[in-house]
Amino acid sequence: MHPALENLSGPGKQLKAEPPDEAEIAGLLRTGRARLHDAHNAALALESRFDLAYNAAHALCLAALRRRGYRAGNRYIVFQVLPHTLGLGPPVWRVLDKCHNVRNQGEYEGMLDVDERLVKDLVNATEAVSTAIAASSGR
Repeated sequence: MHPALENLSGPGKQLKAEPPDEAEIAGLLRTGRARLHDAHNAALALESRFDLAYNAAHALCLAALRRRGYRAGNRYIVFQVLPHTLGLGPPVWRVLDKCHNVRNQGEYEGMLDVDERLVKDLVNATEAVSTAIAASSGR
């Protein structure tokens, strides 16, 4: 177990220790990769590409966390722990943090403000997550 993840786990904390479930992880990887693939489709609306890439990033980051034996108490934590689950630093998790906030504004306030640059950065960050998870697991 990773000490930082262990410190975030327990009653009232953001993570819950739970044995990895290979079928769940495989499903998260499959859906994450499919959504990431579709996010590259320039024929789709920019908002659709953003949603696809964001949800791909979430699924892949959750898969990485589940492989470590933890379940997230909220959506955001899977991005915060990337340095501990996949060794990814600020260039990736800062983009995912920004996109999480943009996603929340769209979901809860109807203010989805995305542009080509943000979607490109999100797709690139999600590609980095996909690459890191493949390298760490051989999948």
